[in-house]
Amino acid sequence: MIARRPHLLWLLGPFVLYLGVLPFANRVRPVVLGLPFLFFWLLCATVLTPVCVWLAHRGDRKSRGSRQKPERAS
Repeated sequence: MIARRPHLLWLLGPFVLYLGVLPFANRVRPVVLGLPFLFFWLLCATVLTPVCVWLAHRGDRKSRGSRQKPERAS
């Protein structure tokens, strides 16, 4: 399925941002914009999640449009 729809790999982005990298981002210092690094990381992941979902949706819409045959006017 992924071979036919590789754009769905964008949906792994939030998973990796929240869980995959979390052990490496679990730091109190440095402080970024007045926030501990972990909070800053989670804020960035929360902002990037809709972007990843939008990219997957956009790719899926394009691939579905190219697979459907245009209907003929009768």
